[in-house]
Order: sequence, then structure tokens, then C-alpha cells
Amino acid sequence: MKEKLFDVPRRVLAGVAALLALAAVVVLTAMSGSTMQPLPASAPAGEFSAERALKHLEAFATRPRPIGSQASAQARDYLVERMRAAGLEVRVQRAVGANPSTGLASFGQVDNVVATRRGTDPTGTVVIAAHYDSAAMGPGTSDDAAAVASMLETVRALGDARLRNDLVFLMTDGEEDGVLGAEAFVREHPLGRKGGVLLNWEARGVSGPSLMFETSPGNAGLVGTFADAVPFPRGDSMMVELYRLLPNNTDFTPMTKAGFRGMNFAYIQESSRYHTADDSLAHLNRGSLQHHGTNMLALARTLGAADLPALDADHDVTYFRLFGVLLTYPNGLVWPLAGLAVAAVAGLAFVAWRRRLAGPGRMAVGAISGVVPVAAAALLAQGLWEVLVAMRPDYYGMGGLLHRPDVFRLAVAVLAGLAVLGWYLPLRRRLGPAALAIGALAWPALLGVVCAQVAPGASFMFALPALFAALGGLAALLLRRPALRVAALTAGLVVGAALLPGLALTAFDGMGLALGGASAAVLALFGLVALPAVELWLPEPHRPLARPVAFGVPLVAAALAVALVPAGLAVDAFDAAHPRRTHLAYVMDAETRQAGWVSADLAPSEWTRRYVSGRDTSSLPPGYARGALWTGPAPAVDLDGPRVTVLRQDGGTYRLRVTAGRGARSLTLRVERPVVEATAKADGMRAVTVPVTGTRANTWPGEVRFRGIPAGGAEITLKVVGTGELRVTAIGERDGFASVPGFAPMPAGLVAATREDGGLVAITRTYRL
Repeated sequence: MKEKLFDVPRRVLAGVAALLALAAVVVLTAMSGSTMQPLPASAPAGEFSAERALKHLEAFATRPRPIGSQASAQARDYLVERMRAAGLEVRVQRAVGANPSTGLASFGQVDNVVATRRGTDPTGTVVIAAHYDSAAMGPGTSDDAAAVASMLETVRALGDARLRNDLVFLMTDGEEDGVLGAEAFVREHPLGRKGGVLLNWEARGVSGPSLMFETSPGNAGLVGTFADAVPFPRGDSMMVELYRLLPNNTDFTPMTKAGFRGMNFAYIQESSRYHTADDSLAHLNRGSLQHHGTNMLALARTLGAADLPALDADHDVTYFRLFGVLLTYPNGLVWPLAGLAVAAVAGLAFVAWRRRLAGPGRMAVGAISGVVPVAAAALLAQGLWEVLVAMRPDYYGMGGLLHRPDVFRLAVAVLAGLAVLGWYLPLRRRLGPAALAIGALAWPALLGVVCAQVAPGASFMFALPALFAALGGLAALLLRRPALRVAALTAGLVVGAALLPGLALTAFDGMGLALGGASAAVLALFGLVALPAVELWLPEPHRPLARPVAFGVPLVAAALAVALVPAGLAVDAFDAAHPRRTHLAYVMDAETRQAGWVSADLAPSEWTRRYVSGRDTSSLPPGYARGALWTGPAPAVDLDGPRVTVLRQDGGTYRLRVTAGRGARSLTLRVERPVVEATAKADGMRAVTVPVTGTRANTWPGEVRFRGIPAGGAEITLKVVGTGELRVTAIGERDGFASVPGFAPMPAGLVAATREDGGLVAITRTYRL
């Protein structure tokens, strides 16, 4: 006859206490990721002050600064002046930057600001990098002016301190159009070819802590320096592994490919403002600016005094925060820890079998079926996103990065709980709670092993929760006193509570609800890990739950998730402070003078419908339409268009002289056959050639862009597939609609969407070459 550990009320109280303890860990972990308190201008001279940095932002970051714009040139001049006034050697590197992507070659005339602070006895060079251009839709106060202003304040705070190594403050141009400035720097500038230690600074939101989210391979020395030097380190090696797998890039990408070793930093919260007019001074979190700058200054001092070759390493380290402490260990421990997690889960299963709590077959079924709630949670979250887009089409243009997403995030968490409960409660009657709880731990343990092979820095996120949960379960089964059993089991689950919900929150911040399935899967995995908090210590594993409970609890969860949808829509209503996005562009054929408005919105706003009313794209220039568009007639404007002159043709190779037209900032060539190689050359600058693979979707298959094109034009050489007559549509692009007669400015409550042709006047000419 089995010993009973608790009567029902005490058992319930123990379960509630355990879950409350885990909830407290989740909340405290989330709170530990807060930003710093900004320091005033009266702060000591040797400290970084957000208020002092703000003065710089007010001087150059109050309007959009796309590559080639007047505002960009004014920002460049301001930065050059301030760096020279601080006593640094300053040069402006003018070059053509290049970047290939699928079906597209992007070029641009860039003006990189390179400011050097000489060291006393250099062991190498430390490059602190950020870009001063912005997206065309907004002033880019966070992305990336905040980092540039932090450079100026860092230089001031360093003062006359004698540092061993050269510090180079690299302010790149053209990052938003394909990391053009960084590419030109490493290809042509002597310092770019020399290499060194790189600290790159970015933003994908307007708030949040400054995260160290990416490193170059062999990061052991750099991460150790980061952990020791920075007073408030944030970030983990899981982010590093994820970012290495994603197609995203920053200036960090071409520079590390060229041989730099380094670290990449960004803050990513309130990302609904990213690349919009609301990436402004009004929305910048001063604490985020302070955190950026405090970290920058600390690393500048530490690396400026370091023996840089001693930081070289041939291996990565795992690093993460746990209970406010940054922990690191060499990746040589990844496989042993992953193996220990598997062994601990297997040991727990063995003891449970010997105690007759669960048989091997039942635990195997529990383990195999554990994939169901994880997959179901992901599918339910993605289904929620489709429902939200159907109910509010504006969300599609926001890419899931919503203004006030907390209610929807709660809905995703409820759906994850629904998936876990919907799997667990019915199977509990057949398999018993111990079989399911132990079997479920196989999944984080397995993921820890998989990551150890393909993404070692991410293995801790799964192996450690599985390891400690299994150890807590073993202790709970081996200890005699009920209170100690509960304490041991709960303590074993604390690591999972400190890690997995935080990962889900970071995924929400970085990817939004459009990819909410990733966060839901992580939350479901946490639910599987946390099951023993309620069940594992029960001495009667087959104690059945009443059917109303087994089926009623999932129904309640489903009802709550459904109710949260209208509640979330009400909370996240658009207003002047939380605007909706709209896309609008103007296009005119320079030969026929036929002009029209176009919008890619799913459901145009009332203001946008003043300009577009139908779906007929037949009047648009050849090759212009991309995807489903709304269109409407527009008055002609008195602007000249682009010009294309054939300098030489040899089969499928065309050497062209192109101009964008008076006042145009950029030129785009859309080509009716795929482009396999493109070369661009501007007067006084070296030519650059890039290969092109693949084709562009929903438009003519080949495309070449030249951003910030000189007024005198440029030479572009195309190699295309096939021979014979070739149609090319040239598009000269100007910012803003001030030149269009009768245009009414966008009202409050609307901001321009992030599609690349939004807010542009496009004058086209189509050539047959």
C-alpha cells in the first residue's frame, strides 16, 4: 500500500505555491532586462550622459537622412565638425558601395566618416561603428542616430586619456540600402583592409536594453571582455546562433566577412516604430540611449587599453544571464551538459519505473506524443495572426510589429497553454501524470543535443532546463519528507522558468506576432517542463481527473483566447500616438506624361483612397507593377525623367550611361530578362562589380539600383541572360509629393509604410536596347 504524501487541500496548496514561485521567477527575470536610468548633463565628465548625447541628436537627427539626401549631407558635415573639434583625425571616404541580393544589384555613392584617435603603443585597431543614414520614411533617431550620438559623447568622455590602441569611429553611409558604406570601407579603405576588433551598434526599435546579439566566430576572448567591462551586460549566445542562421544583416556582416572580429549590439523593443516617422526623438527611450552609450564607453576604454591579439580565440563560449548574473562557459562543455541532461532524464525515468509510477511504454508514448502540443501551439499562434490580419488588414503592413501587442501576446500564451492542456489532460487518464511529465522532458533534452551539434551556443536554453528539472524530479522521488520533495522539484524547475519565457519574449520583440508561432512553441515547451510542478510528486500516478476538469479546462482556455482577440483589438486601436501605416507612391511616364498613384495596402485608409480607387495596373509603365496594387489617376508633374544611353553592347552585355533626372536622388533599372552581373562606376570613384543570382518576384526579373546617384549620372554595365532586344525601364526617384499639384499631406494618425517605393515620386522611361 503506497504512502500518501498529502491530503487533497495540502496537495493543492503545494501545487499553487510551486506555480506561484515559478511565476515569480518569470516576472523577476523579465524585470531584470530593463534599461538603465539616463544620466543628466551634470553627470561627471568621465561618465556617459544620455542628456548630453541628446543635444547631438537634436542637431542632426530630426528628419530623414536617406543616402544622397541633403539632410544626410548636413548630418555628415556636423559629424565631421564635431569629431575634428574633439581632436580626432577625420577623413571622409567617398566611394561606390555595392550589395547583391536575389535578382537585385544595389549600388550607392557613400560618404563614410572615418575618425581616428591615435593610441600610444597600438597592438591593433578598435573600430566602433554605426551608420548615420536613415530609412527614407523617418528620422531614424534610434536606427541608428542614437549610436552615432553615443560615439560623440564617448569621444568627449574619453577626453585626453591615454589609451594604448588606435580607436576608429566609423560612421557609415548607405546601411539602409544594403550595407553599402561598410562594404565600400572593407573593400577600399586601408583601415577596412587592415582589420581589427569591431564594435557595431544598431537598433530595431526605440526602447529596451542594449543587447549584445551577435559575435564573430571564436568569441571567447571578446565575450569575456564584455562580461568584465560592461556594468550592465545583456544578451546571450542563443541570439548569436539565431542571428547567424537568419538572412538579416547589418554593417557587422561585410566587416566580419572581411576579417574583423567583434560584437554587435542593438535594442529591439517597441519595434512598431522601426523604420517609420515615429523613430523620432519623441519616442526614443532615454534609458536605451544611456545603456548603448555606457556600454560603448566601457568597451572603448577596456579594449583601448587591451593587448588585442591576446583576445584571439579559436572557440566560442556560451553566455547568458541567470538571476541577474552573466554566466559564461566554454563550448567544450556544451556536449557534456547536453549528455548530462539526457542522462538525468533517463535516470528519472528509471527511478519512476522502479517506483512503479510509470512504465517504459507509457513514458515512451508520453515522449513521442510531446511533439503534439509544441506543434499545435505554433499552429494556433499562426492561425491567430491570420485571424488578426483578416479582421484588421493594416496589421499585414506592420509585419506583426504592433504598437500595443500585450493582450495578443497573452492570447498566444493562452493558446500555448491550451495546446499543452489539450494534450495532457485527456492522456493523463490513460498514461498517468508521471509518464507524461517525464516523457515531456525528453523534448528539451533532445533539443539540447540537436543544438549542441548545429548551434552550440543555443544548447543551454534547452539542455539546462531539462537537466535541472530532471534532477529536481529525482530528488523529489528520493527524498522522504514531502516538504523537501516539493522544494526540490520546484527548485529544479526554476532554471526553465528563468530561461524559456524570456526566450519567448525576445522572439516577440524581435519577430512580432507574424511569427508568433516561434514564441508559442517555446511557451509550450516551458509548459511541458513545468508539468511536474503540479503532478510529479503525486504518489498515485493514475488518479483520474473528473471529466468536467479534463475537458472543461481546455474549453475555458479556448474561450479566453477567443475573448482576448476583440480585447486586443480594442486596446491596440490606432490613434495619433499609435498610427496606422499606409503606402502611397506617384509614378509618371516621362514620354506619355501619363501619371498615377499606386498603393500596396490591403485595405487603404480613407486618406489613401482619395488617390487610389481601383485595381487596374495596365496604365503603369512596363515592369513597374510589383504585387497587387491599388491605382488611381494623378496629374502630371513638370519634372524631367531618367536617361539611358548605350555606350557599348556585346551580346548580352550592355554598358550604359544613366542619369536620374534633375533633383532625383536615386535611379532604378528594371530589366525584362534576368541579370547575372552588374557593374557601377561614378566619376572619380572606382568601379565595382557584383554577381546576381535568382530573379525578382512579381516584377521584371532583373533589377539594378543606384542610391544617391551623382547629378552627373553613372556608368552601369549589365550582363543579362539571352540576346536580342532588351527592354529596360529606368525610374528616377525623388522623396516626397510636394511637387504633385493638389496633394494633401498625410493627416495625423498615419505614417508611411516601409515598402521601398513609398513616399516617392517616380518618373520613368522605357527603352528598347
